[in-house]
Amino acid sequence: MFDWLKRVLGGAPPEAKKKPLPPPVKPPVRVPTAVPASPIAEVVERPSLPLTPPSGKAAAQQFLDKLQEKIGRLADDFANGAINRQQFQQLYAHYQREMRAVETLIETDQGQSEWGDAFNEGESVLIRQQHAAKAKGYAIYENSSGMPLSTLGKFEVDPALFVPMLSSFRAATAEIFGGGLQATAIEGGHWLCFVPGQFTTLMALFSAEPASRQLTFLEELHRLFEKANRAMLAQPLVDASDLVFPHEHFLGKWKR
Repeated sequence: MFDWLKRVLGGAPPEAKKKPLPPPVKPPVRVPTAVPASPIAEVVERPSLPLTPPSGKAAAQQFLDKLQEKIGRLADDFANGAINRQQFQQLYAHYQREMRAVETLIETDQGQSEWGDAFNEGESVLIRQQHAAKAKGYAIYENSSGMPLSTLGKFEVDPALFVPMLSSFRAATAEIFGGGLQATAIEGGHWLCFVPGQFTTLMALFSAEPASRQLTFLEELHRLFEKANRAMLAQPLVDASDLVFPHEHFLGKWKR
C-alpha cells in the first residue's frame, strides 16, 4: 500500500536494484617483438644498353671523314687570315699523315690468320706500291691571262708539247666551265693531267697512268688550292709567294 500511495502522489519509484558491473578487463599486455620493418625497395637504374659500336673499318671511315672536315676548315682559316702559311702547311701535312696511316690499316686488314695468306698480302702491297703512279711535278696557269703562276717539283715537260695542249684544253673548257679533268699519255711513259678551276688550271705530271681514284683526288686537291687562296686569286695581280700549295705534300709519292 505504501508503495502504491507513493506512485499516486508522484513519489519516485524505488530505485531499481542495479546489477553489479563486471570487473574491468585489462587489455592484454603486448610484448614488443623484434620484427624488422619491411625494407624499402631501392630503385636501381639499369644503364641502357650501349649502341653497337661500329666495326673497325666503319670507325676508320668515320675518322677519315672527320679529317676531311678539318682540312676544309683549315682552308677556310687560311683564307680568312686566321693562320699563316707555315701553320697551313704543317697542319695539312699532319692531317695527311694521319689519313695515310688509317688508310693503310684499312687496305691491309683482310682478316687473314695464316702465315701464307699474310705473305701473299704483303707481296701484293709491294706490287701495288711499285707500280703506282706518283706525282713528279705540277704547273699552275692563270685562266684569265694564260700565264704560268707556279711550278712545283720536277715538271719536266717540253713547253712545245704542253702549251698547244693547254691552249686547246682551255678553249674547250671555256665554253662549259668545269668540263672535267683530262689525262693523256706522253713520251717516256708519263701521263699529263689537266684540271680546270675557277681561277687557274692545274697540270700534273705522273710517272705512270694514274688510277681513277687518283684523278678524283687530284680534282679535290685543286679545289682545295683555290678554296684556300680564293681571296688572292680573285685579285688582278697574284703573288705566288703568298699562296699555299697543298700539292707539295704529294710530290714524289702518292697515297691513293
